[in-house]
Amino acid sequence: MDTKELLKKVRKIEIKTRRLSDHVFGGEYHSTFKGRGMTFSEVRQYQFGDDVRNIDWNVTARYNEPFVKVFEEERELTMMLMADISGSEFFGTETQFKNEIVTEIAATLAFSAMQNNDKIGLILFTDQIELFIPPKKGKSHVLRIIRELLEHKPQSKKTDVGMALKYLTNVMKKKAIVFVLSDFITEGYKDTLKIVSNKHDVTGIRIYDRHEEEIPNLGMVQMYDEETGESFLVNTSSKGVRNQYYSYHRERVDYFEDAFLKSGAGALSCRVDESYVKKLLGYFKRRG
Repeated sequence: MDTKELLKKVRKIEIKTRRLSDHVFGGEYHSTFKGRGMTFSEVRQYQFGDDVRNIDWNVTARYNEPFVKVFEEERELTMMLMADISGSEFFGTETQFKNEIVTEIAATLAFSAMQNNDKIGLILFTDQIELFIPPKKGKSHVLRIIRELLEHKPQSKKTDVGMALKYLTNVMKKKAIVFVLSDFITEGYKDTLKIVSNKHDVTGIRIYDRHEEEIPNLGMVQMYDEETGESFLVNTSSKGVRNQYYSYHRERVDYFEDAFLKSGAGALSCRVDESYVKKLLGYFKRRG
C-alpha cells in the first residue's frame, strides 16, 4: 500500500469512527469506565449531610468553623488495544474481512478514549508480539495506531492469546482498560486471563464470520488454512464433516465465553456482517 493510499484509508476510517465516537460512544465510554480515583480539588464550608470523614481539620482549626475537602474524579485512564493480526483474521465471505472490522472497532474505541483525554496504547500480536506502541494522548497518536492496524505486515500467521496477555502484564504496571480483539480460534489462555483480569479491566471482543460457524453444502471444496499454510480437500456434502466442523467451532466459542466469564472479564461477540455499533453500545449500557 503506497503512502497516498494509506493516508486515504486512514482518513476514511477516521471520518467514520470519529463520528461514532463523538455522537454515540463518548458519553457511554465515560460512564462505563470511571476514573481510577478521587483527587483533592478545594475546601468549602461544611454543609448538613457532608461526610464528616472529609473534614479538613487544619482549615477548621484555623477558621474556627468546619470545612470539608472537595474531591473530583480523577478521569485520566489508560486504554490498551490488543489486536490479533494472525492469518485467520484475513478471512471474510461477506463484505469485509475480520481484520477490517477489528481496525474499525479499535479506532472507534481509541477516539472515545481520546475524547476523555485518556492515553491509548496498542499491542499487535500473532503467536509473537508484532508491535507495541506505548500509551500516549492525542489525535496524531491515535492516527498512528490506525495506520499500524492498517499497514503492519505480520511476521507470523499463527496466534497465541495467552502469550500476548502475559506480555501485557510485563509492560503495563498500572491498571488499564484492555480490549482484546480477536476471532479467538484458539485455547490455552484461561489461566493467564484470570491473572490479567485481577489487575486490569479486560474485555474480549470476538470477531467472526458466519461461515466459520457452519460450512454450506458445496460438494468437494479445496480449503486453505491461513495459520498453518496447509491446503486440503473437504467433502462439504458429508453431514458428518459439517457436524465435525461445527463442533470444532463451538468448542472454541464455549472456551472463549467460559474463560472471560470465569475470570470476571467482559466479553462480546460480533459477526462481520452485523452492526458492531449496536453490540458495543449494548455492552457499554449493560456495564454502565
